[in-house]
Amino acid sequence: MVLSPLFALKDPGQMSLPYFDRIERVPGRSTPTQPLPVKKTQFATPQDAEAAFYEAFMKHDLEAMMAVWSDDDEVYCVHPRGPRITGVAAVRESWRQIFAAAQTVRFNVREQHLMQAMMVSVHSVYEQVMTADESRSRGCVLATNIYMRTERGWRMMAHHASPAPAVEDVEPRRVKTLH
Repeated sequence: MVLSPLFALKDPGQMSLPYFDRIERVPGRSTPTQPLPVKKTQFATPQDAEAAFYEAFMKHDLEAMMAVWSDDDEVYCVHPRGPRITGVAAVRESWRQIFAAAQTVRFNVREQHLMQAMMVSVHSVYEQVMTADESRSRGCVLATNIYMRTERGWRMMAHHASPAPAVEDVEPRRVKTLH
């Protein structure tokens, strides 16, 4: 049994990114999918994927950012005060625009709340954002990052960031001993 692809490259010799504009629909198929480059980066844990996400953000590295994201076209991203962006190509374009316009930023990720199961991990964090030349936080963002275990390691499925009140500096919680 041979399965026909949903899309075919107009010019198969052109495989450099981005190549989504060179994809055409194959007649007779209704569900669109797009061929994607194979991601070589493997994230053994969702925490590894999250660390790579924030590192790519700080470095404005679009390829490293997209290496964190799943190839599933159901991925979505909500930037602070922005609309929901769905699909790999749209998420990629949103990060490209942010990186092109943004200053160099640093993050202090605080008060992480993690819920993890065998195939999914949900991280709720406060992101304190600073530009490279600032010593104080410019603002605080409450972000939820959702990761899914895939055959190629953990990948981000969703990032939802919203403005939040600033998180006060607090001492780390200490374990209380009853005896």
